[in-house]
Amino acid sequence: MERREFEDRYREQVRVILNQLQSAMMVSSRLEVSLADIGHSVQALTRDVEKFLSEEEPGDPPGSTL
Repeated sequence: MERREFEDRYREQVRVILNQLQSAMMVSSRLEVSLADIGHSVQALTRDVEKFLSEEEPGDPPGSTL
């Protein structure tokens, strides 16, 4: 293999690796946002459940609020 061919292959492999890293970082960023959204949804659900339970009368059997 000649030097020029080696350099061309090297550059191409580096380009591919950098593209893969960039793609992985984008996926990682989207995953981070999704996990934050899920966390906020869980917190909101927890608040709703706690509010419901605190407003429920002590003698009410479960499901009798309808």
